Amino acid sequence: MSKYLILLMFSSIIAGCVTINIYFPAAATEKAADKIIDEVWQIQKSEQPATEAGKPAANSTQKEMK
Repeated sequence: MSKYLILLMFSSIIAGCVTINIYFPAAATEKAADKIIDEVWQIQKSEQPATEAGKPAANSTQKEMK
């Protein structure tokens, strides 16, 4: 029985050393990342209120304090 135990342990060690590598094409990955970034920026731009000439919109509390 000890022979089977040794064989089982040896085969488990050998099976544990197997590595599976998956390679993604760098150009396709970069293109997909750029597309996601562009979509996020478009969403953020559409959520911001319109401002004059790139200046931030003034708060009503700032107007009252002046």
